[in-house]
Amino acid sequence: MDTPEARYDQLTDRVGTLYDEGLQRVALDLLDAADPGLEPWSAELAHLRACLLGSLGESTEALATLQQASDAGGWWEEGILTEDDDLAALQYLPAFQRLVELSRSRRVTSQDQPLIRLPSGDADSVTRPRGVVVALHGAGQRASHAMRDWSGVLEAGYALVGVESSQLMSPMYRTWPDPVEAVKDISRALEQLPAELRGLPLIAAGFSAGGRVALNWAVEADPVPADGVVVLAPALREVPEKAQGPLSPATVLIGTEDELLEVVEAAEEQLAALGLTVERLPRLGHEFPPDFAPQLWITR
Repeated sequence: MDTPEARYDQLTDRVGTLYDEGLQRVALDLLDAADPGLEPWSAELAHLRACLLGSLGESTEALATLQQASDAGGWWEEGILTEDDDLAALQYLPAFQRLVELSRSRRVTSQDQPLIRLPSGDADSVTRPRGVVVALHGAGQRASHAMRDWSGVLEAGYALVGVESSQLMSPMYRTWPDPVEAVKDISRALEQLPAELRGLPLIAAGFSAGGRVALNWAVEADPVPADGVVVLAPALREVPEKAQGPLSPATVLIGTEDELLEVVEAAEEQLAALGLTVERLPRLGHEFPPDFAPQLWITR
């Protein structure tokens, strides 16, 4: 689907690839050619541009890029500005410090309604969904991405609920840095489930940062017990020490070309002790397979 959000995703994916290949100038040219429809993401694109410039040693230009976006109302979570190696040369500049302070004062949270879809054909059937898959998006994504990527579960008779993080790192960039707030976001979404979905088996699902949160939720039974968990490329930090109960399914998927493979493999014994199985997807990087069929793992 050709939407502004899809074009933004495509642009940033391409810029990230060019950055990794050392082709910052090509990436800057792409940002210069970005269409006006991406204006809602101006703060996020300005940060990308500043990082590209900073990586090339062009600190003055990087600061000017951020300042222009800030003057237009943009802001960024403090760590994005102060902990990025590409912006290290800016840290002690008074103008940069003022920009950080202004961003800190502008930061907000946003609590949005969960997205909910019932299984295909359910509206014309008396059969209840067999369960509810609660999907958590990755860093920089939204609930709409989770609904797209996990939609295959609808074919297997599951309802799908997309939870959106309330934690904004910039005006349009959401992720899950605070586990306490993440639990609150999940709890809030579950409280808003319609009556026909209450009491059904809950399957926690998620990608990357959302995968970490989904895994922790399922293992720790917080905010409520989950019946199973399937996560793709979880950005693991500390793995819970003990599972609060058996989970089925209980699967961690990771691509063999994923930058997080080493992290997941280092925790594989701990995950196994929690009843989780790690499955490797050949030739996959940090992304969803184009033919991803989550129902294959959800229905195990």
